[in-house]
Amino acid sequence: MRTGAAFLAGLVLGAAGAWLVASRPPSAVVVPPAAPSLAPASATPAVTFPTPPSPSGPALGGETAAPSEPASEAGPWTASPETETPLGTPASSIPGDSTDGLLTPKSLVAPADAPAVPSVGDLDHLRSRQLLLPVQGYDLRQLRDNFAEKRGGRVHEAIDMAATRGTPVLAVDDGVVKKLFTSAAGGLTVYEFDGDASYAYYYAHLDRYAEGLHEGQPVRKGDRLGYVGTSGNAPPNTPHLHFTIFKLLPNKHWWEGTAINPYPLWALRR
Repeated sequence: MRTGAAFLAGLVLGAAGAWLVASRPPSAVVVPPAAPSLAPASATPAVTFPTPPSPSGPALGGETAAPSEPASEAGPWTASPETETPLGTPASSIPGDSTDGLLTPKSLVAPADAPAVPSVGDLDHLRSRQLLLPVQGYDLRQLRDNFAEKRGGRVHEAIDMAATRGTPVLAVDDGVVKKLFTSAAGGLTVYEFDGDASYAYYYAHLDRYAEGLHEGQPVRKGDRLGYVGTSGNAPPNTPHLHFTIFKLLPNKHWWEGTAINPYPLWALRR
């Protein structure tokens, strides 16, 4: 009797449990994400966008650069006398000449076509010509570089070669006598142009010209141009040749040019 009651109670409890399970809503099922595929993805076709219309006006290929501002015009070179110191005398104590101010133009603003300084190419070109010393018998051991010395408020821009009065002055290169000129500063002077009129060789303070010398005369290296002296404002007791080289401007004026120091052309020959 007791066993039958227990069996009946268990049956009732089991039915109740089954009813509870059946009456509950189904729970959500969580599905784990799929692993990424190792196979390469197919290429995605490129997307092109329409090009916007260009603005009105000329195409870029047809544009022209804005014109540059015109270069300022420089006035003509103006001359100004320089000073020279007698050989062996301090430059600060005695005024004298340098390149004749009336002949050697200077400018506060150089012309646009004038080189600011001679190029290395100019020096190499002149060195290749093996220029002759302009004073006959001059001892190169006495040569001094006084091209950049201050003479008063200016620069000498030449070298001085002391010699006995009347020593022949010789053409340093083949060329032509472009100008014979006499002035208060340079005295008797010679401007010799080289063969292609690129350079002018300037000889100053001559005592006199060589016999028969005239403008337009062709000369060869070593031809006599004149004689060492003290004409112009050179000290009367210090005969010497004042010599320099000018790089000529395109207009080839004998009175215009850029001074070139001749000293390096001979210094290495000593």
